[in-house]
Amino acid sequence: MKNDKMVRFLKNIMVLIAVLPLLGSCIREDEVANSPQGNFEALWKIIDEQYCFLEYKQIDWDAIHDEYSRLITGSMSSEGLFEVLGNMLNELQDGHVNLASAHNVSYYDAWYQDYPRNFREDIVEDFYLGKASTDYRTAAGIKYKIFEDNIGYMRYESFSSGIGNGNLDEILSYLAPCSGLIIDVRNNGGGNVTNSERIAARFTNEKVLTGYIRHKTGKGHNDFSEPYPIELEPSNSIRWQKKTVVLTNRRSYSATNDFVNQMSCLPNVTIMGDKTGGGSGMPFTSELPNGWTVRFSASPHFNADMEQIEWGIEPDIKINMDEADETKHIDTIIEKARAFLKGEWTPAVSE
Repeated sequence: MKNDKMVRFLKNIMVLIAVLPLLGSCIREDEVANSPQGNFEALWKIIDEQYCFLEYKQIDWDAIHDEYSRLITGSMSSEGLFEVLGNMLNELQDGHVNLASAHNVSYYDAWYQDYPRNFREDIVEDFYLGKASTDYRTAAGIKYKIFEDNIGYMRYESFSSGIGNGNLDEILSYLAPCSGLIIDVRNNGGGNVTNSERIAARFTNEKVLTGYIRHKTGKGHNDFSEPYPIELEPSNSIRWQKKTVVLTNRRSYSATNDFVNQMSCLPNVTIMGDKTGGGSGMPFTSELPNGWTVRFSASPHFNADMEQIEWGIEPDIKINMDEADETKHIDTIIEKARAFLKGEWTPAVSE
């Protein structure tokens, strides 16, 4: 318990350090005119000075300013302005970037829409989990059961669903007889990184370096602090000691990306499925003169080798859903994970 509190304290300090240089951006940009041009310039400046991936993504933000400023007129409607500003933000190709007004919210969704789904909720719910009343258990957002071949299965749909240490104790105790474990975080769009760390801590017996984080120290695109190490501490409660497979797809995003990154550092864990959607930047929010809010990535998160994971994390074993399997209500990725854990299947080099 004492160790958990210390980890939580250090994490809070890390978050505070990351956002302190940005606190000024919460102040409404009243010095800029509340006009279409004023709001455009305010938004462009916020991203120019505070967005953390401009250099990494090789985005020419000055050229984008010139391109979109031509579309701004003094008489344009609120809806027209919103469309232009939303399209400009989509140039960042970042699912953590949104513009929110009273009438709409902009989204960038090509990070998953342009890729195979590699998940069928109806197949998982109807043919693997079964009936909630008799076939599986639920603890704080995690659905879990033991398959007939003695492989444990955990389905976590959102890291926004809080999970406590007591819940994890119950889940892992129930699954203890299993010979292997599948953790399915496909289509998990993220949530609270505290939950991702709490679960990952059940799969290591020692402290592990899982990555680094940096924060902006100035207005320049490359003005960052030195990397701050992120370490995963083992839980002082029940820990899983057997082989584990984590299932991913492109809709595994944000806090789920963080979870996959942590789990990928552990020796008994294999990542299987499709590349995650990414979303490694710590989100921050600022406000335009007209009251619209913009959310954007402010602090970059790296893996243990100081490599960017904003675009996603490649699986150890790449598997796509098979259309023929789907017609038979078979989840190809789950079946490959089961066979892998039982030692019945090893991926060929081409796979």
